[in-house]
Amino acid sequence: MPDPAARAAAEEASAFSHPAVPPDASAAYGGHPDQVIDFYAPRDGRTRAPLVVALHGGAWRAPYDRQHLTPFVDYLARRGFAVANVEYRRGSDIPRQGGAAPVGGRWPETFDDVAAALDALPGLATAHLPQADVGRIVLTGHSAGGQLALWAAARHVLPPGSPWRLPAPPALRGVVALAPIAHFGRAVELGVCGGAVAELLGGASSYEERAAHTDPAVLLPTGIATTVVQGRTDVDVPYAVADAYADAAAKAGETVGVTLLEEVGHFPLIDPAADACAVVAEEIAQLAW
Repeated sequence: MPDPAARAAAEEASAFSHPAVPPDASAAYGGHPDQVIDFYAPRDGRTRAPLVVALHGGAWRAPYDRQHLTPFVDYLARRGFAVANVEYRRGSDIPRQGGAAPVGGRWPETFDDVAAALDALPGLATAHLPQADVGRIVLTGHSAGGQLALWAAARHVLPPGSPWRLPAPPALRGVVALAPIAHFGRAVELGVCGGAVAELLGGASSYEERAAHTDPAVLLPTGIATTVVQGRTDVDVPYAVADAYADAAAKAGETVGVTLLEEVGHFPLIDPAADACAVVAEEIAQLAW
């Protein structure tokens, strides 16, 4: 049996080995340099293609931006999708006192940005990606980006008074969340991403209050078709997190599809060279078409 750490490292190296793919167009949704969306046209020349909105992972930390997701985004474009790759503000490059890693997330800017990007997206896509059918939008996101995708689809069930709350469900075909940090309580128990969840929410003093507005496992049911794709051998976001989210959904009266891939870790889901990436594209197609 392969060493889990060595296997995970090899999978990560493969996913990050592909060169970044430049977009066909970009548009700002705000004044900050990170408030930008890159657009990728379907490579087969089709028009009125479903629009996949992608949110990158990286534990909501500054060093990990949308560039590492561009090979995956290009892969989807080559499968006939129009794609929007969303950037958003993330945590500081400087670790907290006593910490070793950059801080996970900026409160409330990370969530301000995702909400603003999704609100602006139909108009920006119409202007900058005319091949996109904004009536057929599927959200996807990897790891921390999977949490943000689930959250963006749940804004209509946010607590009253939340600045991000929508009056009605967003117009989505569905969500395909890839190894998402989808259940904050379980993620904290397992120490996912070196405590990034607690950092995202500002530490123990504000955890409970802010989790009520951001934890996908408590923002249920959404009424929006949702699928989680998860590798069983994922050591970065273990499949127990996805299981906990699916259980929370079931208790709320909602069914979440879980596609569990054997002998697959965290990064093959976004690696165009991995078979798992084709599974992800098919799950998106099931909702988009």
